[in-house]
Amino acid sequence: MIALSHDDLQALWLTLQLAAVTVGVLLIVGTPIAWWLARTRSRFRTVIEAVVALPLVLPPTVLGFYLLITMSPQGMIGAPWLQFTDATLSFSFTALVIASTLYSLPFVVQPLQASFETIGSVPLETASMLHASPIDAFLSVASPLALRGYITAAVLGFAHTLGEFGVVLMVGGSIPGKTKVLSIAIYDHVETLDYAQAHALSGGLLLFSFITLLMVYTINRRLPIRVA
Repeated sequence: MIALSHDDLQALWLTLQLAAVTVGVLLIVGTPIAWWLARTRSRFRTVIEAVVALPLVLPPTVLGFYLLITMSPQGMIGAPWLQFTDATLSFSFTALVIASTLYSLPFVVQPLQASFETIGSVPLETASMLHASPIDAFLSVASPLALRGYITAAVLGFAHTLGEFGVVLMVGGSIPGKTKVLSIAIYDHVETLDYAQAHALSGGLLLFSFITLLMVYTINRRLPIRVA
């Protein structure tokens, strides 16, 4: 069994932190987007759905390039960030979180949207008849009924963040202990022909990805489908 180096353990810990924070942000940001997409009849729905799904087809380096420009010290976001925090946004952990959130957004929004659409309008109309406010109806009725969607979204968002490479490399680089995540560590090992360490990290990610998908399919089969 190959022991991981200190740098690899740092990359592992940083990757787990990034995935956990990103999933938390995605659930907060993605829930209202998914709810709106599932309930709205706006003509702009298709446009918003296309924007949300864009990272599925857009090359990661393209997204990373434009994010890098935006978060640079002269960029639209990076300049005010530098002014208020006296620190650059690009090549930081915060930049990784922003990039990962955008890149993994469809993996969270789409399962949630599908779950909200499955619920239908009857449970919410019943809650309204019982004088529940829209927020109360969402928290006490819609969210519990969409539990399977939340679990799927969280697991897929977490797993997808673990494997990101192009986006995080563009906005974060490869700074040990700060922005160097597992995918970049694997790339560095391959560049130096250290295939043993690359195999150890890649095999771990492969096993985790398989277990993740197995868990999602198992949960989806065991949880009941609740249709209005």
